Amino acid sequence: MREKIINFFSDIYKEMQKVTWQKQDELIESTKVVLVACLIFTVIIWVIDVIVTEILKIIF
Repeated sequence: MREKIINFFSDIYKEMQKVTWQKQDELIESTKVVLVACLIFTVIIWVIDVIVTEILKIIF
């Protein structure tokens, strides 16, 4: 059992050595893209909500 645990963590370490991490400027740009996309989708959903709310006020 102990050997399996040691092998498990050894494999984790080996796999982490293969990982290529983004450079900081790439990470910042990706973060900006995600934030802008979230803002755009938020505005779109808000506009749809306002329109549906007004339509339902007219109906009921």
